[in-house]
Amino acid sequence: MAEYNKKGYLYSNFKIFHLKDSNLGEIDFHYHDFHKVLIHLSGNASYSIEGQNFDLQAGDIVFVNAGEVHRPIFHDNSVYERIIIYISKEFLAEYTRDDNDLSLCFKNAMEKNSHVLRLHSFKNSKVAASIGQLINNLGKDAYANELFMQVLFLEFMVELNRAAISNEVEYISTNYAGTKINSIIQYINENLTSDLSVDSLSEKFFLSRYYLMHTFKAETGYTIGNYITIKRLSLAQSYIDAGLSIVEASQQSGFGTYSTFLRAYKKTYGTSPRKKAESQASLSF
Repeated sequence: MAEYNKKGYLYSNFKIFHLKDSNLGEIDFHYHDFHKVLIHLSGNASYSIEGQNFDLQAGDIVFVNAGEVHRPIFHDNSVYERIIIYISKEFLAEYTRDDNDLSLCFKNAMEKNSHVLRLHSFKNSKVAASIGQLINNLGKDAYANELFMQVLFLEFMVELNRAAISNEVEYISTNYAGTKINSIIQYINENLTSDLSVDSLSEKFFLSRYYLMHTFKAETGYTIGNYITIKRLSLAQSYIDAGLSIVEASQQSGFGTYSTFLRAYKKTYGTSPRKKAESQASLSF
């Protein structure tokens, strides 16, 4: 059975990395408890998110929501350069208002059934200029640089959202032409508290058990059972973060019993829900 690792713990509103690698090999599917923006600068790569694969070009902006299973796919050993921005869910929630909803770029991508935004001219855009300022000020030992970085980050988010609603962008479609698996993934995410057994899914989508399991794994890289468990755990964690008791969170996220939830939680996070906060302090980002 495929395993999906949760990678990274976010201790501030945002973190930014400018990375350049080659010969990375195959990256495992993984997910985060925070949102992710990736700006693809170079490399022959695709990005797989929730069963959709997107071929990337230089300047493409990739949106990955918290809890979404994803990974890059490399087609050769060329240099893979990118800027990665991690954004806390709490930060976006704080700036989710009618007049300045900074999560609009994520929402627009979802409405377009896409995860990739392509500007007509990224290099000459205000988005590129604002992210360039952020990168140039990373780690500087200047007066009030931490505060300045927060101002620059807000400016970047404003420019990113302005670009997302402009007429100078397009949302890239998946390079996978089929729709059946995407429909199944959408159904799973909308019905996490319902019966999602292989038998029930096979019956609903008029597929044999073997064909469903084989095709889901072939097209997405992960098994149905493990995918459902990860999505339910992510939902349960969001309930726990919102203040629900652990038992209530397990009941409202689709786990049949608390013991089933606890086993899955410990296997995925490496600790119990009660000890998770303490264990995070000792884990590297």
